[in-house]
Amino acid sequence: MDPKTDRLVRRLTMVGTATATYFLLTADYGPYPNALDPVLIKDVIQSAQHSVKKLIFKTGEEPHNEDSEPNSGHGKGRA
Repeated sequence: MDPKTDRLVRRLTMVGTATATYFLLTADYGPYPNALDPVLIKDVIQSAQHSVKKLIFKTGEEPHNEDSEPNSGHGKGRA
C-alpha cells in the first residue's frame, strides 16, 4: 500500500476507534450514571484518596492480635 494511504487509514482507524469508545462509554443506560459522569469520577477519586490516607497514616482501628490482648478466658489461656 502507498505510504500516504497507509498513514491515512491508520489515522482514520484511530479516530474511529476513539469516537466509538466515547459513544460506548457515554451511552444512555437509563437512570444509571455512565463512565464519564463527573459525580461518579469525583466519588471514585475521593474514595481512592481516603484509602491511601488510611493506608499511609494508619487511621482507624488497628487489627487485633490474639497475643497482644489480655487473656479473656477463651482459647489458649490458663484455666
